[in-house]
Amino acid sequence: MANYRGTTNFAHESATPLGVLLCNLGTPQAPTASAVRTYLAEFLADPRVIELPRLLWMPILHGVILNIRPRRSARAYAKIWGAEGSPLMVNSQAQRTALAEHLEGVAPGQFKVALGMRYGQPSIASALRELAAANVRHLLVLPLYPQYSAPSTASVMDAVTAELRQWRWVPSLRTVMDYHTDDAYLDALAASVREFRARHGSGERLMISFHGIPRRYFLAGDPYFCHCQATARLLAQRLGLGPTEWLITFQSRFGREKWLEPYTDITLGQLAREGVGTIDVVCPGFAADCLETLEEIAVQYRELFEAAGGRELRYIPALNERADHIKALAGLVVRHTQGWDTQNSAATGARARAQALGANT
Repeated sequence: MANYRGTTNFAHESATPLGVLLCNLGTPQAPTASAVRTYLAEFLADPRVIELPRLLWMPILHGVILNIRPRRSARAYAKIWGAEGSPLMVNSQAQRTALAEHLEGVAPGQFKVALGMRYGQPSIASALRELAAANVRHLLVLPLYPQYSAPSTASVMDAVTAELRQWRWVPSLRTVMDYHTDDAYLDALAASVREFRARHGSGERLMISFHGIPRRYFLAGDPYFCHCQATARLLAQRLGLGPTEWLITFQSRFGREKWLEPYTDITLGQLAREGVGTIDVVCPGFAADCLETLEEIAVQYRELFEAAGGRELRYIPALNERADHIKALAGLVVRHTQGWDTQNSAATGARARAQALGANT
């Protein structure tokens, strides 16, 4: 017989705040080979991330990749690790705090926000249990992935449903599957670029770089490539950029197969050799700064660009906990939770009725 978890601390007469599960990818616990190996073992074992037969992939993962990649990745993490820890974790926690405070100002007592990472800690499962303990009966899942893809957004939902399969009383569930054309999100992106360029001057090109996925995922029906194109085009429109002033690229490819193109690193080398001296890079797919922005773009690719003859690559920070970004996320939350009851009105008198029927409540 299945052993389902009860709902911790649920009280029939109490108000039920709307739960918001804020999700991001995750991070190792420390910039060490051991911690990175633990993180990568979970991340790269996800069949949403690596769509290969398990009998083929798992021996490669455990026999080759986890014996080589952790040391290299740990060195990269060490370059950006701060006194408070991983930048992704620090930024994500700041976003959770800022979003909770903003929602409290909009609707006092109506929302409970928890942070869950798809890989590592705090896990999605622990965040869901935190929301259950807060009496949440309606749950909005908000993955911080503006552009939908199966390896990111769908993987979050796999983790959510895996936990909820163990619950006796499952909450009402909604998900923000993407927000790649959301006006407030795009306005915040555009404002961040304008502010950066007002302080530092404008580069000769604006490179809009997104995390890549294997090309075969796109050919199989993943909408990610199209979402990225739409975000980039709408951002360029807001900034008033002409066709030759901006371009879209894809970074962070892994393995030998073809990924979405054009590749960020190869394009940077080409532009440098063509005489482009300064490039500004913005990464709209990353809601919070992390290894791929702070180390890959701002360190690796800057060095690559300069070595190829470019003068300067300037990275424009992610939106992180900017006020306009938090306001945009709050807008998504409010819109997607419309119609949900936070007063538990349907349960009013339920305890008395249950007792009348002989229940020991």
